[in-house]
Amino acid sequence: MLSEKEILRYSRHLLLSEIGTEGQEKLKNARVVVIGAGGLGCPVLQYLAAAGVGRIGIVDFDVVDETNLQRQILFDVSDIGKSKAETAKIKLQNQNPLISVTSVNEKLITQNALSLFSEYDIIIDGTDNFSTRYMVNDACVLLGKTLVSGSVFKFQGQVSVFNFKNKNGEIGPTYRCLFPTPPSPDDVPSCSEVGVLGVLPGIIGTLMANESLKIITGIGEILSGKLLIADALSMNFNTIELKRNPASLKLIPKSAEEFQKMDYEFFCGTKQNKSSVKEISAPMLFDLINSPEEIQLLDVREPNENPFVEKLNDLKIPLGNLEKRVKEISRNKKVIVFCRSGIRSRKAIELLQNKFGFENLLNLKGGVMEWLNK
Repeated sequence: MLSEKEILRYSRHLLLSEIGTEGQEKLKNARVVVIGAGGLGCPVLQYLAAAGVGRIGIVDFDVVDETNLQRQILFDVSDIGKSKAETAKIKLQNQNPLISVTSVNEKLITQNALSLFSEYDIIIDGTDNFSTRYMVNDACVLLGKTLVSGSVFKFQGQVSVFNFKNKNGEIGPTYRCLFPTPPSPDDVPSCSEVGVLGVLPGIIGTLMANESLKIITGIGEILSGKLLIADALSMNFNTIELKRNPASLKLIPKSAEEFQKMDYEFFCGTKQNKSSVKEISAPMLFDLINSPEEIQLLDVREPNENPFVEKLNDLKIPLGNLEKRVKEISRNKKVIVFCRSGIRSRKAIELLQNKFGFENLLNLKGGVMEWLNK
């Protein structure tokens, strides 16, 4: 039953014959979890909360960075440095006090994904890396959950609904039916490396929220078996037909035990090779900086990336310019290489070691984000 406040708040939904009281009650009783409170997650969360989805979960272990504000419209400058999940929860609860919002401020891994997903009806993936996307997909298949997925790259975005069971009991394609094997990490740079049009995640995220509301209320035609591709420059929207691929399904773990043993970073080629790249922790670097030993700090972030960290302010060479400026890098001192999270700095070290024979490089584990949390 809807309360008087809910009847007033959702009156525009109630006027729609396709939704009405019955549809709004379905929204009230729905349980949806959003993985990633970033560019895609922000508009999804805001529209689900506004629509009256009764229980919303937010999973994100990151903090708000100033570079996020260009597209992650749920946050403002006062939120910089705060937990995305917890900040989003507070704002959504203020936006709609009639719903319940839960924040999970931890990284999604195989050890917690199944238990977390089991509490929700629909899983929405707004993450930006392939290892998590494959993990989320496989968990949804194991649990029989519907997955709403979106992605963005520069000016183009994609949306689809995976593992959806229609009224006839037929289950649609999974993410692995679209991408049986992940691309090389070098072929898919992140938005921190190539950029993204700020409004694009809003467009794609809104489409993801639209699919979620249709699934919950049982109206319209679901993007199951279809991939919607949107181009923000031309404003062309194209749809590609997808089919469920039995061969791809064989790659999915068959049990919870098998799933929890799966190494998705290794599967996607992003597993860190600790034997070839030496690392240093943030506390160890702090001690090193305050010791008499002379070191060089190499920042491989892009020029406009924040935050600026005074103690880490030394040599700045973006990853793409390393080969042109390699002579500036010391071969005699310890060189601590860092980026935002430690991934690009690892690539930089591998390049410098393999192509230029450097033997004095250390990767700052966890990057600037770990340094700020030390």
